[in-house]
Amino acid sequence: MNRDPAPHHPLVQRLIDARHITDALFSVVKPEYLYERPIRERHRIVFYIGHLEAFDRNLFDQRLCALPAFDAPLDQLFAFGIDPVDGELPTDVPGDWPSLEVVRGYGQQARAQIDRELAALNIDGQPHAENAQVGAAAQLLHVAIEHRLMHAETLAYMLHQLPLAQKRAPDQRGNGDAGRHVNDAAPEHDIRASGPAYAEMVQVSAGPTQLGMPRDSGRFGWDNEFGELRVDVPAFEIDRYMVTNGAYREFLLAGGYQQRAWWKDKDWAWKESERITQPAGWSQRDGDGEWMLRTMFQEIQLPLAWPVYVSHAEASAYARWAGKALPTEAQWQRAALGAPHAASGNFDFRSWDPQPVDAHPDNVSTFGVQGQFGNGWEWTSTLFDALPGFEPFPFYLGYSANFFDGQHYVLKGGSARTARCMLRPEFRNWFQAHYQYVYAGFRCVSG
Repeated sequence: MNRDPAPHHPLVQRLIDARHITDALFSVVKPEYLYERPIRERHRIVFYIGHLEAFDRNLFDQRLCALPAFDAPLDQLFAFGIDPVDGELPTDVPGDWPSLEVVRGYGQQARAQIDRELAALNIDGQPHAENAQVGAAAQLLHVAIEHRLMHAETLAYMLHQLPLAQKRAPDQRGNGDAGRHVNDAAPEHDIRASGPAYAEMVQVSAGPTQLGMPRDSGRFGWDNEFGELRVDVPAFEIDRYMVTNGAYREFLLAGGYQQRAWWKDKDWAWKESERITQPAGWSQRDGDGEWMLRTMFQEIQLPLAWPVYVSHAEASAYARWAGKALPTEAQWQRAALGAPHAASGNFDFRSWDPQPVDAHPDNVSTFGVQGQFGNGWEWTSTLFDALPGFEPFPFYLGYSANFFDGQHYVLKGGSARTARCMLRPEFRNWFQAHYQYVYAGFRCVSG
């Protein structure tokens, strides 16, 4: 990555590096389409140009340093994203938002203000707050860094939904900020691989697993990662690999989207009302009916060896059809024992696309489960909820607690667009059951 010439504290440098990543992502969109809303449940793209800077300003002000407001209305406008439930979708129009010049000007001024203060801040000399996981200054910087990197992933799957003509691919010689490369086409063995070849299951012996980490661990984590829950997990079997496009196609061709028996009541009602007939991004080519997949910058023949990306509802239906189930969070964690969560794999913005599910045989757990970290988040059957002793961040009260609502499910692992720092085993992601757009797949369990 390109770095500023002046030396910075390592956490400040990480924040600068994260800015490079999100800046590069916005450059993927042709300027005339920055007011589009690629996913109806999310804000328009222009919101996020302002949000990333407003979040940092609002977070740091009076906690890390004094940042006098220079445009309080924009601080508020860009303060929070959205995750509507029960069909309550945003109704704003492009004209409701400030001009691109105003939004970018706000972001530039916010960054300059923050950077002046960070340059003068003695981060390592900040006292540790009582019961803080890391020093107060370091904790706030970690929050800013990971918040931005989370948005680097959510922005990627948002931009994935933009029509191809509204985007421009990064320089194919490589861009270490937005992405390492753009595939010209899926490799031949990816396209022609047989789904059943990846259907093997492995045995996971009975034993304990721990969710969460101790509050005095000295490591950074989000509020929902703290608190220790020991679970004694009975023996079970789990898919060695994530479910592939090839395997999921068999479910589709067997009438899986037309058979009520495989779907929960709410999931069937959603599928019928939204006329869902296939995973997001799948289509059939006119003429020969060949299944195609829309990647970030092109449409390609469906790579059968890649993991399928679907909603929790679709994953659950497949599992039921296969006579299996989605793993609980504890089962997934138990199965990941010994896995090198930040070694080899498809993560940390290395690619725009998935890879074959067996592409990294050394990304393997003690039990032989492959590829749990990277290449696609993995749905679990566990509803997102607090671990014992949960305490919300006092500066971000709703980060987790707002979603302990019985409608969001835990995901584990990570995708090609997940930053390395968030591959820690304790990290918990979550989404609603009917959200199709996240880079998320699954594997099944039995027993």
